[in-house]
Amino acid sequence: MVIGLIMLITIINYLDRGTLNYMWVANIDYQLVPETEASGEKENYAVLIGDQYILTAVNGDRDSVNVATAQIKKKNEVTFVTHREGIAIDLGLIDKNDPNASQKAKEILGLITIFFMIAYGISQLVSGKLYDKIGCRKGFFWSVLVWGAADALASLSRGLVSLTFFRMMLGLGEAGPWPGTTKSNAEWFPQKERAFAQGLFGAAASIGSILAPIVILMLFIAFGWKLTFVIVGGLGLLWLIPWLIINKEGPKKHLWITEKERDYILNGQPEKEMKTEDKGKSWGELLRVKKNWSVILGRFFLDPIWWMFVTFLPLYLADVFHLNIKEVAFSAWVPYVGAAIGSITGGWYSGWLINRGHTVNYARKAAMLIGGIVIVPSILAAIMSTSASIAILFMTLVLGGFQFFMTNLQTIPSDLHCGKSVGSLAGLGGASAVLGTILAILFASYITNWILLFSLLGALVPLSLCSIFLTVGEIKQINK
Repeated sequence: MVIGLIMLITIINYLDRGTLNYMWVANIDYQLVPETEASGEKENYAVLIGDQYILTAVNGDRDSVNVATAQIKKKNEVTFVTHREGIAIDLGLIDKNDPNASQKAKEILGLITIFFMIAYGISQLVSGKLYDKIGCRKGFFWSVLVWGAADALASLSRGLVSLTFFRMMLGLGEAGPWPGTTKSNAEWFPQKERAFAQGLFGAAASIGSILAPIVILMLFIAFGWKLTFVIVGGLGLLWLIPWLIINKEGPKKHLWITEKERDYILNGQPEKEMKTEDKGKSWGELLRVKKNWSVILGRFFLDPIWWMFVTFLPLYLADVFHLNIKEVAFSAWVPYVGAAIGSITGGWYSGWLINRGHTVNYARKAAMLIGGIVIVPSILAAIMSTSASIAILFMTLVLGGFQFFMTNLQTIPSDLHCGKSVGSLAGLGGASAVLGTILAILFASYITNWILLFSLLGALVPLSLCSIFLTVGEIKQINK
């Protein structure tokens, strides 16, 4: 029940963080019809009057676009005028008629994302310590309260500054579940099942990414971006009710579980062999141990791959393949199906190896290596694709391999430590992941070629694997 609730809030987490990315710039198609037939149309339509296309939406809203700058496409012998709409245009941050609008939209979105990631990285550090100090029940409560309110309040944005502020507030709240879930799984699962539990958590992130384009863009079409922020932000606040009711205590004291289940959990944890209570290590103590750098450096190089997809995939599909808002909604979710499968199978695979007699060290390293082998050729194949459907297919393999890898990497803190040090190391890893992502986004702002950008992401995989294997040595509990 606890991991189920965490999976649910992780899905909501990804809906919240996806609101801006999917509503930032959206291509809306208007069917071009003769002026004499316009009055009977029940869908979005456009008519040509002079040097302007007059666009009329289903809800009656009207706009215009110059013939010289309009994007025209044909489908099944029907002509459509594609119109840029979304938050960036409504707030006046980009000019829809500017021929460089796509690049400017990418740059501004990257800038806002950097500030989001700064707050997110600070929160990773603080949240790891906070969850170690006050526990997972209270930690999740404060994280969800902050980010749910932030997403709802984003509906009040009036420009770049206010929108960036609310996204930073979102980042402060949203980072908590990552070190928090690692800590929660260390409490609620025996060691052999932790990677699978972490895989369920990763799968939930992928499910959230699957649902995000469909849910957000359908809400955007129906209600506009302001009400969409309110609806999606409110979901997390509603989640707090069952969380506080169900997650009353840890497995040692919880009244709802049987003695058999309690013994199964606690006797399968390496912590049972410790003679004294773990008081938790400081950041300085953790940083002085070489093994811990496997998590810090591994995530520094690997995480940017995920974040670049989450941030820029909608814009990439709209810009390169000219997909409209509905086509993006029903295409962008597909790669995250691969991510969900990768999360579950990655966790299952290392657990399966352990059950067959292999060491934790062998199981984790084998799984990470397999994930890396899948990612690199899939990225190269995706960027060389000539159609959206083929590109999306290979992106599915990219994110599947990523989560196969990441599920096991995120489990290492609980393999190396126990008690109050798990969340702290997971938080350090999360903060380094944020730093790597910020640098990647800054670098991306100077690259106008999508192919080059995604090619460079593939180079991060061997760097991540090398940094892990060269620092971690044997993956086992650190007893000093």
